[in-house]
Amino acid sequence: MEGSLRTSILTSSMDRHGFLLRSNRAIMTNKESEMAAAPVFVTVEEYLRSSFSPDAEYIDGQIVERKNTMGENDHSAWQKAIVVWFESQAMRAGIRVRPELRVQVNTFMFLIPDVTLLDRQRPVEPFATHPPIAVFEVLSRGDSLKELMEKGAHYEKMGIRTILVIDPDGPAYRFRDAKLEPLAERRFTLEGSQALFDLDEIGKLVD
Repeated sequence: MEGSLRTSILTSSMDRHGFLLRSNRAIMTNKESEMAAAPVFVTVEEYLRSSFSPDAEYIDGQIVERKNTMGENDHSAWQKAIVVWFESQAMRAGIRVRPELRVQVNTFMFLIPDVTLLDRQRPVEPFATHPPIAVFEVLSRGDSLKELMEKGAHYEKMGIRTILVIDPDGPAYRFRDAKLEPLAERRFTLEGSQALFDLDEIGKLVD
């Protein structure tokens, strides 16, 4: 399966930029290196009070920048198409559509899917604390397979039943039972709602 993913997701950001990282470290003093390596821990409360542009995720006490989604046309176009597709059926399907909403997958972790579908029967919250109907991740050049699998595992553990990954340059994938597999069905109703997913129709909205 891994061979079917585009080359970009198989190459981690560290591998792609490793030379630059080593070069920077070579000119730092030992003291500076120790300071740079020391993690900065913040509380959940501090994270929730803070604002970032683009918004950052929170993983086990650390702020994690989302560098991979910045400024890429294909990523933005697919993200918009997913939002537009589900917004057109939001009231009828009983969902709320939220791009880049913070989702609290556990006590000390907030992740930010590219698009989140919420159950309209639940109260509106500042960030999602109950399992969304579905989450969508749109691949970017800097994404790594390891990071994607870790995210999928956290979404699944939270109780999210539909976790879809869209590759702008290729097929779509579904994360289920700790595995990332090519999406077998291109059109189906999302579990727990009346929302219809149709990959071909969403693709037509990409301009």
